[in-house]
Amino acid sequence: MTRNNLILLCMLAFFAVVLGVIKLCQPGARDSASGQGTAGDRSVSGRARIVMYLPMPHPYCTEVGEGARAFSDKLKVPVLVKTGQDAIQANVNQNVESLSTMGYEAFSIYPVDPAGSKGLFAQLRGKGKLVVCYGAQPAEGTQASFCIATDTRNAAGTAAEHLIRLMGGKGKILNVLEGMTDANTPIRKAAIEEAVARHPGVEIIQTIGDITTEQKAQEKIESALVARGGEIDGVICTGYTTTAAAGSLLAERNSKPGAKYIRFVGLDTDERVIRAIREGKIDATIAQNPYGHGYLTCLILDLMLKGWSPVKDYQFIDSGGVVITRDNVERFKEDVKKNTERIESDIKAKYLVAPAGGGGV
Repeated sequence: MTRNNLILLCMLAFFAVVLGVIKLCQPGARDSASGQGTAGDRSVSGRARIVMYLPMPHPYCTEVGEGARAFSDKLKVPVLVKTGQDAIQANVNQNVESLSTMGYEAFSIYPVDPAGSKGLFAQLRGKGKLVVCYGAQPAEGTQASFCIATDTRNAAGTAAEHLIRLMGGKGKILNVLEGMTDANTPIRKAAIEEAVARHPGVEIIQTIGDITTEQKAQEKIESALVARGGEIDGVICTGYTTTAAAGSLLAERNSKPGAKYIRFVGLDTDERVIRAIREGKIDATIAQNPYGHGYLTCLILDLMLKGWSPVKDYQFIDSGGVVITRDNVERFKEDVKKNTERIESDIKAKYLVAPAGGGGV
């Protein structure tokens, strides 16, 4: 071997080592199946068996993920928290099917399409995987073992009844809905209409919907307020995006001297909405329990992996909600946390059967 060839081989070996080090140092370079995850995903150290699948980047999904990570940190159970690109069933199917080939054994999934998700869940169960849902109920006949979510119909009805009381039992309501592709939107719409029908002095003056972004919500709500603000006595929103937009618009409008005060009840806990309630500029919002959706579904999957079995094929667990007003705005997080703790304490006794040799978390 010539001296030049020897030098060349040494240089190539050196660059190969450097490139290998660079690759190892890049975020997400490790295989997600190892429990380390890819960039934007996370599990605690160790081999994860549970996947918490979040359909898209969204404040609600962020809180669900926080609940899953809190479970993982508390009980030292590795959980892969994976975020998809879009809340459409095709995207969920593609990502989850890919994960199912990597050795993960248990999945917590939001059923973005209640009917369409049935095929995915059946496929996972056919492979021997465990499946639970959160956030919205899947269609009848699902092969998911559990769903942990807000009782959507009850929460929307509670919000409507609270708004009607604030209005003194009479007046006109602007009903603001999110996208109709959301599994919960038709349920919320029906619950609000049923509540209004129980009060002869109240009517829905206008329903606006097909809203998927805060900008679109602001445009549609502002247009309705400009056109019919003198007639509208109350506004109800039953989604995060619409609540954030309406809360900001009404806080500004209700603060103007001499302006007609329009009553408002929303959903979820955007910080701008909480601040406006604290300052008395808007009335109320309903706190769901996304933290519990993440924490409790991972807890159930972990117990089932350890041999606990459901008492029946499918069970819905209401994760609870809290009406936030100026009276309890400083303590509502503690009230929501109590709902999670209450359900956690009941999981084994109410919803699961212990393995033959006993079992525990």
